[in-house]
Amino acid sequence: MNPKDPTSDITGADAAPFDSWAYDLFEPQGEEAPLLIDSPHSGRVYPADFQTRVTALVLRGAEDWMVDDLVGEAPLEGATLLAARFPRAYIDPNRRLDDIDPALIDGTWREPLNPGPKTALGIGLFRAKTNDGKPLLAGPLSVEGLQARIERCWWPYRRTLNDTLDRLHARHGAVWHIDMHSMKSVGTEITPDGPGVRRPDMVIGDLEGESCDPAFTAFVAERLIAMGYSVAVNDPYKGAEIIRTCGRPAENRHSLQIEMSRALYMDEATITATAGYARLKADLRRLVAEVAAWTQEAKAA
Repeated sequence: MNPKDPTSDITGADAAPFDSWAYDLFEPQGEEAPLLIDSPHSGRVYPADFQTRVTALVLRGAEDWMVDDLVGEAPLEGATLLAARFPRAYIDPNRRLDDIDPALIDGTWREPLNPGPKTALGIGLFRAKTNDGKPLLAGPLSVEGLQARIERCWWPYRRTLNDTLDRLHARHGAVWHIDMHSMKSVGTEITPDGPGVRRPDMVIGDLEGESCDPAFTAFVAERLIAMGYSVAVNDPYKGAEIIRTCGRPAENRHSLQIEMSRALYMDEATITATAGYARLKADLRRLVAEVAAWTQEAKAA
């Protein structure tokens, strides 16, 4: 994987349904560790049925730009890597299926809806707002079209994530999972910390200790700090639905989320890589190697 132009993957009218092509799954090379890395928000293939009222540059600001590439060498260190191909602006695999704004639906939804705080911010299952809180979509979306997004994208990604974690857990008796994201370096109108708040380099979320053994969080934080990064835990991001459903520490299933400041590796205004890109990518490979080794010891303890 290599950094790409921010518009290079926007697909035109010939886009095919995703179905089993909703994701890329990379198996580990060499000795397998009980470790899965996933990047649910770095997808950048926009299908033909997606319509927006904003420019391509603004739209791409919703992506966790190139996070899949930044962790792309994880399999070389024994980890399994899962990355979405579809963009979160199309459908967000890190949301509940009922976290939908009824105002976005043109028609009658078959199941009860339960819009939560993310939907209130415009970033529910179907994203409605840009990073600065302005409307993203051209108008309401048909029930049939939204259901197709769920079947073609959300379910394949989440099933593959769960199945891969199950497989690793069955083989090793335990599994560790890091859900990778990027965040704007400063809070915005649609973030929990609000506009203008400067973020640390890294935010680790473990749902206040509910999604993993605290030792996992502590080890990851320690290694990132040792690399020179400023780190916060559960502030402003505690984690969302992926680690909530995958993290069951009582069953030796440990999930945490990492949010990386985009200022570390990209120009946030132009969505282009900076000189920091190579350093961050190298540091993330080292982090994965250290975590992989730690998990091999932890499963035997």
